[in-house]
Amino acid sequence: MGQISPAQPCTTTHHGLTPEERARRGISDAMLRLSVGLEDAADLIADLEQALA
Repeated sequence: MGQISPAQPCTTTHHGLTPEERARRGISDAMLRLSVGLEDAADLIADLEQALA
């Protein structure tokens, strides 16, 4: 199986922006960013389904 690394932009990459600036850029507090490897799409989907189960 591959690896999927989740991150929440409002608390990581965009934490320095105000809530208003994040909203202007379309970055909600509920948004998740997924970093995935170069693997078979079916493997990545299975990993994500397993993580959310």
